[in-house]
Amino acid sequence: MERLGTAIREGETVGIAWRNDSDAPKSKHLAKEENQRTLLSPHAAAALRLLIFTGARLREILHLRWEHVDLGRGLLLLPDSKTGRKTIVLNRPALEILKAHRRIGPFVIVGDKLDQPRTDLKKPWSAVCRHAGLEGVRLHDLRHTFASIGAGASLGLPIVAKLLGHSQPQTTARYAHLDADPLHRAANLIGERIESAMNPPAAATPTET
Repeated sequence: MERLGTAIREGETVGIAWRNDSDAPKSKHLAKEENQRTLLSPHAAAALRLLIFTGARLREILHLRWEHVDLGRGLLLLPDSKTGRKTIVLNRPALEILKAHRRIGPFVIVGDKLDQPRTDLKKPWSAVCRHAGLEGVRLHDLRHTFASIGAGASLGLPIVAKLLGHSQPQTTARYAHLDADPLHRAANLIGERIESAMNPPAAATPTET
């Protein structure tokens, strides 16, 4: 997550180099090295951060309209999603992203035309992953990461399911092992202390003079 955050920040400020390999072959037809960079648009950067902080599906963010954003209550009121009507509860970072994001059309993440949403994030996501050294990571994996962190923090699978908008309990069940991790850690801590009390270190043997 640290590398991902750094890559997005660099992408929207100085841009991400086309190549990480300084030994890449040179060609007089290539742009100058300082121009061989991918600059993330404010909309692409905002979309990536919203996916990270909400655990929402890609289309739920790309097709999000300002009329469905309730900043006062900190909610996204989606009239339609993969599972029907859905409410996404915004955490503080997600809320701050939306408050700071410029409104220039009906959609939060604007595409090539102001009245149309962005269609995908393939190019910016590919550049960010390459720069962050994240091979084979899909955009949808951000949703799994959000859920994994929630389950690992002992929030409980029903809460995690509600945040993700899962309609079937078995969909969230994949994170059950993470939900139990804090209990395992607690049990191990108690067990180790009991074991230590029952088996104190042997008394030091006096050294012969």
